[in-house]
Amino acid sequence: MATVTMEIPGDILSVLRRSPDEFIQELRLAAATQWYAQGWIAQSKAAEFAFVSRAEFLDELYRRRIPAVQVTEEELREEAFGG
Repeated sequence: MATVTMEIPGDILSVLRRSPDEFIQELRLAAATQWYAQGWIAQSKAAEFAFVSRAEFLDELYRRRIPAVQVTEEELREEAFGG
């Protein structure tokens, strides 16, 4: 596993009222949901990155109003009409 170090303004944690661990977890979840919404990673990888279960990840997608199923128009067309 790779380690990434990030500097943040000193007061951001107090402004957000978050501990460093809470901040990191929220950052991971935000990145994972965004990457999933953009189609960059699958649900299972997104949940793994965010250190949550697949069910918890699906709940987070719902809270953020991100569709849990990422299907393109082309994929639907292929499935419906065979190409």
